[in-house]
Amino acid sequence: MSDIKQQALQCREAAQAIAQLSTDAKNALLLAMADALLADQAGILQANARDMDAAGAKGIAGAMLDRLKLDEARLAGIARALREVAELPDPVGQVTRRETRPNGIAIERVRVPLGVVAMIYEARPNVTADAAALCLKAGNGVILRGGSEAIHSNTAIAASLKRALRESGLPEAALTLVEDLRRETMVELLQLNDVIDLAIPRGGEGLIRFVAEHARVPVIKHYKGVCHLFVDASADPDLALRLLLDGKASRPGVCNALETLLVHEAIASSFLPRAGEALRARGVELRGDETAQALVPEAKPASEDDYAAEFLDLILAVRVVKDLDAAIAHIRRYGSDHTEVIATRDGAAADKFVQSLRSAVVMVNASSRFSDGGELGLGAEIGISTTRLHSYGPMGAESLTVERFVVRGEGQVRHPDLL
Repeated sequence: MSDIKQQALQCREAAQAIAQLSTDAKNALLLAMADALLADQAGILQANARDMDAAGAKGIAGAMLDRLKLDEARLAGIARALREVAELPDPVGQVTRRETRPNGIAIERVRVPLGVVAMIYEARPNVTADAAALCLKAGNGVILRGGSEAIHSNTAIAASLKRALRESGLPEAALTLVEDLRRETMVELLQLNDVIDLAIPRGGEGLIRFVAEHARVPVIKHYKGVCHLFVDASADPDLALRLLLDGKASRPGVCNALETLLVHEAIASSFLPRAGEALRARGVELRGDETAQALVPEAKPASEDDYAAEFLDLILAVRVVKDLDAAIAHIRRYGSDHTEVIATRDGAAADKFVQSLRSAVVMVNASSRFSDGGELGLGAEIGISTTRLHSYGPMGAESLTVERFVVRGEGQVRHPDLL
């Protein structure tokens, strides 16, 4: 038996112990994990510095480097997310539906843990803690396979979390960090369909496509975040500008950052020059169609590829559109089902925008940066699903459970005539 299969089997066995924990016991574990992270802060940040140095030597920069970096504030945020998950309602055991059939049998739909979740991720050491917290809260075991660029950070964080498991009298294998980072080992893990219940890849489009192509287990997919802001003719220009700057310039290397700005032609001549000036002041490069270039001469010509791109950088594609229908058509053609935003004072336009798009998150007069599990009340998030596999959009603890039927009777049989 290979090492990775043995690790997976041990995690599955440990998951049984986690599934039987009370809500109070799980919450106490998560609080202990948060304390352990802060107690080990110096060692974790030192490990992260090693990863950052190695990444710099390899020429890694931009969004990837930003996602890799930890500091005291970010580590405190990770610990805070663990505590927030502890405060969330426990999804395990929730009865989502209850009815009594005419024959007297009582039927319930009850949430239960998935079992074992495999997280495949890159350059995001916070995922090590976030995924562990959410999986454990939902009564699951978790197998973590991070990228080589964050190996020291992930190992240090996992060691703190596993210590909390051990000191709580629980099997450490419930949180398994894969240290063999060979690609063939990852492929073997993804094909353990008799052990792994769900795989969640989190990283660049290349990683996610690789996981989807090689897995024999169910996969939650999120290829990229091509997020749009449409500024409607009736939009409050000040409000629209706030959404634009927050969505594009606050942290361009994340999947809920804006990548394309669509502006109704009726407001373009007044809004775009002002928006262009504000964006340029924040170092944002604009790539626009002919109308946008005429209004913002500094804008470069936009290509078809630009409108489909997830830049993850201070680059924004811009298009002036005829109306709401044209904006919706553009998003349907180039969007990635992640997050779309409309700025408008027209309630009918807002309703049509929401109803016409199938994206996982649709915002009306709110920043795309709220498309995040923590901001949407999930505590931490384990990922964002843009495919409709039992969960859609940001995924929290509830998304790591499934509903099953529990039926209670008093001896009823379906075919009494055969007795």
